[in-house]
Amino acid sequence: MNFNLQKKDLYLAAAILNWIHMQYALHFSSKTRDVIGQSRQYIQGILLGKGRGNICSYARSVPDCNNQTLHHFISKSPWDERAVIDHIQGDITKLIGDAVDGSIHIDESGFPKQGENSVGAKRQYCGRLGKVENCQVGVFLGYSSGSNRTLIDGRLYLPKDWAEDRVRRRKCDVPDEVIFKTKAEIALEMVLHARENGVIFSWVGMDSFYGEQTWLRNRLDAEGLIFIADIPSNTRVWLSLPKTGIPARKSDRGRIPTKERVLEEDQAPIEVSTLKEMIDPQLWNHFFIRDTERQELWSNVACIRVYPVDDGLPGKELWLVIRRDDGESTAKYQLSNAPSETNFQLLAKMSCSRYWIERAFEDAKGIAGLADYEVRSWTGWHHHVAMSMLAMLALLMLNLQMGKKTDLLTVQDVKEILEVILPKKKVDENEIIKIIKEKHKARESARRSHHRNVQRSSEHRDKSTTINKESII
Repeated sequence: MNFNLQKKDLYLAAAILNWIHMQYALHFSSKTRDVIGQSRQYIQGILLGKGRGNICSYARSVPDCNNQTLHHFISKSPWDERAVIDHIQGDITKLIGDAVDGSIHIDESGFPKQGENSVGAKRQYCGRLGKVENCQVGVFLGYSSGSNRTLIDGRLYLPKDWAEDRVRRRKCDVPDEVIFKTKAEIALEMVLHARENGVIFSWVGMDSFYGEQTWLRNRLDAEGLIFIADIPSNTRVWLSLPKTGIPARKSDRGRIPTKERVLEEDQAPIEVSTLKEMIDPQLWNHFFIRDTERQELWSNVACIRVYPVDDGLPGKELWLVIRRDDGESTAKYQLSNAPSETNFQLLAKMSCSRYWIERAFEDAKGIAGLADYEVRSWTGWHHHVAMSMLAMLALLMLNLQMGKKTDLLTVQDVKEILEVILPKKKVDENEIIKIIKEKHKARESARRSHHRNVQRSSEHRDKSTTINKESII
């Protein structure tokens, strides 16, 4: 084990953090005003936080700031989060970009919310809870190269009823140009934008929610992008290309067939879970995947060429990757448009790369404050996500730099170092009274807002009842 980390290296971390912030200061300044100081305070609040945090906890720990200035910075200040994210993508490409082993991954995350006033919040599937719950959902892009990983983009999914509700859009400052888009449409936009922004990668990964959407796979293929897409076990495929065409008319009566279909009825597609049991044992390969904390991870992988069902017809020939990790009883299924000559070791590596994006989400939520926010507006949500990604970038850069002194350094270790060396606010009696007073004001404001909403809803129901009665009379 190589361990040469010394006291002076810890304080070098603070200097590197200052340098990082200086590179991004231009995004928080305009001709009339700048919020450079608040941006630094917000990042520092994230990095000093232990466990769940928010603006109030940031204000308690960061010197020379308060709730009001931080809240204005994240919710009202007009700085452009897209410029920050584009800058982050450029830096990630310089740091860990790899045209051979680098990959970007589509994923989403739910953020449970109380009430219906937070932008985009409604009852919808929340992956974080594993069930339908009242929440916001963000669509994200992650980047991984080896064990290095981070998030590089994120956009809020705005459900259709929200997108069509002028009143709620106005209350949450949703820009006029924002229209309803499916999660997959948002994901595709982010992938293409990352490529246009110079992010280099070898393939795009996605879970089964996105992977089972044939149009998305086809569009990525048309864009010349390699994908590895999780699919459900009931996905149907053909092992050989069936004959298709417009069937002949069986009699003089009835409509003339015009729709192409599979002509050979005995060539029905089969589910991939059924196909797994039919595979020749010699087609399975045992591959080393990666080291884990306890032991090496090995997987049994089979790769075969298939034609997935696409609107009832055979789609383009793809790789079907079937993987069962050692010690696991269930198999995972994926489709990839990697070239036909791709070696199985690479397909196995691609198959397992999603693990690092799951780790990136753990980093984002556990140490970069991604899920810890108390904002309701469109601007506030996207500003917070951008700042969380900037914090992740800082942790990654510090980890790469300080990791030269010790082999096993992690971003969690770097976070713990920053918690010690960054300056903290000294809270005296007057300061704690001020903080509690501000919290109580915010709490009272939220309570009054809730009562007003309840009253409006009650008045709306009473009015509707009166109208119905009058119509009956």
